[in-house]
Amino acid sequence: MSQGPQQSSHFKQAWVIFFILGIIMLNFPFIHIFNKDTTFLGFPLLILYLFIGWPTSILVVYLFARKIDNASGDQSGPGQGGEPE
Repeated sequence: MSQGPQQSSHFKQAWVIFFILGIIMLNFPFIHIFNKDTTFLGFPLLILYLFIGWPTSILVVYLFARKIDNASGDQSGPGQGGEPE
């Protein structure tokens, strides 16, 4: 079975939201907020923001992609393009 048009639309909207949030996260206002002389555990805040925020965003996209893959795998039965038996 294929995904319904409404479910497909929701996935497309979620990818657009992830893309926009990624751009916002690496754009001027947020970079400026963390570009301070303050350090945390000896690391500048900007470096921590980038080294924690970037992998976190990758993890969120990875988990979302796995959820999509699992949802599409659950809908396909034997002989419908699922995993071989």
